[in-house]
Amino acid sequence: MKVLIVGSGGREHAIAWKVAQSPKVEKIYCAPGNAGISQLAECVDIQAMEFDKLVAFAKEKDIDLTVIGMDDPLVGGIVDAFETEGLRVFGPRKNAAILEGSKAFSKDLMKKYQIPSAAYETFETAEDALNYLETSKYPIVLKADGLALGKGVLICNTKEEAKEGVKTLMLDKQFGSAGDRIVIEEFMTGREVSVLSYVDGKTIKIMTSAQDHKRAKDGDQGLNTGGMGTFSPSPFYTAEVDAFCKEHIYQKTVDAMAAEGRPFKGIIFFGLMLTPEGPKVLEYNARFGDPEAQVVLPRMKNDIIDVFQACIDGTLDQIELQFEDNAAVCVVLASDGYPEHYEKGYKITGFENFDGKDGYYVFHAGTKWNGDDIVTNGGRVLGVVAKGDDLKKARANAYEATEWIHFGNKYMRHDIGKAIDEA
Repeated sequence: MKVLIVGSGGREHAIAWKVAQSPKVEKIYCAPGNAGISQLAECVDIQAMEFDKLVAFAKEKDIDLTVIGMDDPLVGGIVDAFETEGLRVFGPRKNAAILEGSKAFSKDLMKKYQIPSAAYETFETAEDALNYLETSKYPIVLKADGLALGKGVLICNTKEEAKEGVKTLMLDKQFGSAGDRIVIEEFMTGREVSVLSYVDGKTIKIMTSAQDHKRAKDGDQGLNTGGMGTFSPSPFYTAEVDAFCKEHIYQKTVDAMAAEGRPFKGIIFFGLMLTPEGPKVLEYNARFGDPEAQVVLPRMKNDIIDVFQACIDGTLDQIELQFEDNAAVCVVLASDGYPEHYEKGYKITGFENFDGKDGYYVFHAGTKWNGDDIVTNGGRVLGVVAKGDDLKKARANAYEATEWIHFGNKYMRHDIGKAIDEA
């Protein structure tokens, strides 16, 4: 079969890598892709939001399955556009992708169906939000309602910080229309855990857990990024936590979406906070996490094509998800200065060091070809991933592998997975 993957980051490289392992797949295309993906797939110069061009390409090439990696096209309705033309596509329709596309929608859903989450209020004017802050408890969390590249969440320790945050989101429009409406919610304490799942509209199958590191600098300092590294599984995601979430969060979310006339097919990413009162939902995403996909997919034993097909066909109950009994760690190699100002175009060397090394991977996020050279082309450049018998070994392997890659303004955190030591 022929598969088209839509996206250009490390997540899409990990998906392409996993798809390429399926004996059912003879040809992979990726739009627009990157330098790493081009070694597995034929990259096509069509952007993820160019729905008409993507649909036309899929029809021209007789694509059997299209996989949507990114949030923007999902929230924008790309699945609807493909289905209207009779094309087979993996991902939620627009009316289901709102689970990620609107923080206000997801918070209202959780309140209505009694899914544990932080207390909150929604505001459509800066004036109302500022008035609310006068009597709020601190710290407090501000969230842009719409998509903001994983960066539209502000944790404010004081009233002054919160007021400045409202200005940033709603008046200065730092994240554009995503800040037209904001959610203000209570600050929760505890460990964060990410849990990815496959969903076919009614059945949900949970993948292995992971834990992301969002801040740019060591010690969780600096600005929020798209993710500086991750590890899987999380030692804090215990059997007790799993049992609670299965009873009170996972299936209830799927059932709630179906009850609202928004059946969800695709990936639901549960961002959880393990609070002293029990697990609560921080956020939902409607696709694989990035860089969570880079540590979850290498540990997955199933043929991913079988799982995608089951989600589309509503037969996920017949799939038994299986994961390796080991661990994986991803360290993101970024451009120094990310997520603010950074230079691009540096030549990257050292990829040959990964050749023939089982359990070591390098997934491209922001790269492109410049003649015969691969050069940096983004803030997050590469995800260096290694597996190990346990998390400590995987972490040691991953950091060893980061030394095999070289480019001009290479930057990384040195404490990815350090929480493992506290488990």
